Amino acid sequence: MATIKEVALAAGVSYTTVSHVLNDTRPVSPAARERVLAAAATLHYVPSALARSLRSQVTGTIGLIIPNNTNPYFSEVARGIEDSCYAAGYSVILCNSDDDPAKQLAYLNVLLTKRCDGLIMAALAQTDGALLRQRRVPAVFLDRAPDGLENDVVGIDNLAGGELAGRHLLALGRRRIGCIGGPRELEVSNQRIDGLRLALDGQLDDSLCDFGDFSSASGYAAALRLLAGPAAQRPDALFCCNDMMAIGALRAAAELGIAVPAQLAVVGFDDIDLAQFVHPALSSVSQGTRALGNITADCLLARIAEPGRPLQQRRIPPILMVRESSLAPATFSGISS
Repeated sequence: MATIKEVALAAGVSYTTVSHVLNDTRPVSPAARERVLAAAATLHYVPSALARSLRSQVTGTIGLIIPNNTNPYFSEVARGIEDSCYAAGYSVILCNSDDDPAKQLAYLNVLLTKRCDGLIMAALAQTDGALLRQRRVPAVFLDRAPDGLENDVVGIDNLAGGELAGRHLLALGRRRIGCIGGPRELEVSNQRIDGLRLALDGQLDDSLCDFGDFSSASGYAAALRLLAGPAAQRPDALFCCNDMMAIGALRAAAELGIAVPAQLAVVGFDDIDLAQFVHPALSSVSQGTRALGNITADCLLARIAEPGRPLQQRRIPPILMVRESSLAPATFSGISS
């Protein structure tokens, strides 16, 4: 790869003149400018992005940390973020933490070292807050910010989403409504369960509830446990706190010979693209994942452009997408089919 000094030698000028021509930082005679541009083109010279960023304090990059890139929800949100950032002239550096706080912190240090213009983070460990406070980099969080940090937050109204699912299942005439939650310590999962409990007037039977880790395998295992008993004791409806666990629950019901939705109604959460292509097609509380990514990116870009603007706490209202895994009346407030 050609260097700026090689371009200068070929053009017969000093390397500072080459820098002034390429960065347009000082007037240069037309003849010298033409020689520099011709030499740069002939040598296929590519300016150093690192050097340019050190001068301008702008790198044109956005850092994105997600906990699990195999989860379609995060993949779809990341695509929405990338679309908006690319349209605004930014490149996105994607980091997958694998739900590992140590790996997450390591990636955060890498992104800060690379001087990203802004950061978007999902499920950030609480221990990372001090580092962000120290560096004062523009940042937006998905769903929640670590304790003690005052940052923009974008996410769905998880409580309303759980309540919407519960109201839907009650409207179907289901009374033994169970739940498969995500990790017990995760706030977003607990909010969704609280929403279900709210719809049931607090009468959520803990014996009909189990927990997974948001994977299909964990939803499958939890559903096997909940559906293993006699028909009179098992749930006649399941609200799963994400679609991947709901897909696992559909598999468990099929293996046990339990008909969905005749004997068991199933509702997921996220409305990933895959939800409408499993069999039966999965009813799900929609977050509008691609649009959620767009909104999150736009929030960060606004923060970069105007650092002193008021903080935003944006909660997206959920919509219940009713499909074959649950039967619904022809009309029901708040439901889109």
